[in-house]
Amino acid sequence: MSGLTGPLPAAPAMAGGGLLAPVQGRLAWPALMRRRNRPPVRAVERAGSRLPRFLGLGLTAMLFATVGAYGVVRGGQYEEFLALNGDPRDIAARALGFAIGDVQISGVVDMNPTELLQVAGVDPRGSLPFFDAAKARERILAMPLVKEATVRKLYPNALSVTIVEREPYALWQNHGDVFVVSSDGTPIDRFADARFAKLPMVVGEGANKKAAAFVKLLDAAPELRGRVRAGILVGERRWTIKFDNGIDVRLPEEHPGKAFARLSALVRDQKILDRDILSIDLRLPDRVVMRLGEEAATARAEAVKAKAKLTKGGTT
Repeated sequence: MSGLTGPLPAAPAMAGGGLLAPVQGRLAWPALMRRRNRPPVRAVERAGSRLPRFLGLGLTAMLFATVGAYGVVRGGQYEEFLALNGDPRDIAARALGFAIGDVQISGVVDMNPTELLQVAGVDPRGSLPFFDAAKARERILAMPLVKEATVRKLYPNALSVTIVEREPYALWQNHGDVFVVSSDGTPIDRFADARFAKLPMVVGEGANKKAAAFVKLLDAAPELRGRVRAGILVGERRWTIKFDNGIDVRLPEEHPGKAFARLSALVRDQKILDRDILSIDLRLPDRVVMRLGEEAATARAEAVKAKAKLTKGGTT
């Protein structure tokens, strides 16, 4: 077989420009390879065009805002802003209509509603979503005059506060100070109101905790109650009752109500509280021991001497 000689036949043209066209008698493979290895310029350009149009401007603005906020914090203006407008969360909540615009208070008798709201922490700069009702209730319950409290959030912009006040029950004097106390002995406030002047008074360490027991004791002789000035708790065990004329009546630790009823009978039958005596001791169930006043004691001493003289003269 004879070899094939002569120039190569022309290759058929291909779409896209004839990548296989002969070049000086050879196929143009280097040109093909060069086109394959060219960097995808158009692809890179297309990817770059997907970035946000104003990204650079936004980053620059963010940088300036950060620097400005840092300067505000360092300069103290941020604290002033918070003091004037409140927490940013509350500002946003108020803007959405969740400001605390209505506060409903019920159960107030002797308390000051404004003071109650201050203690609860109700602030016009605050907002309902971020108001801590549980902590507000705890603060209200810490007030001496409050026995029970309920705090509820009523969306979108109302707050309900309901309290039960402790009822002034007695006066308690201790170490020279006088307090108004409730029936369970809790001090409500210092005694400074004439409205409470007629409340029963107890005196001494721990007497406030036994005020209810003292009032129950007075019920054993209600006709004497108006003449009782105070009940003095002695040794945190028993009562000495001081009457309006200065007479002290010592009651026993056991069954003091019976002894007080006994005193009532002595007052009714013998007008014992109208005598010149300093004290009456009823701690013994079978006798009454009285300490006479100075004039009565002098008169009694003179009467005893006179009786002794008469007795001596009659025997001689």
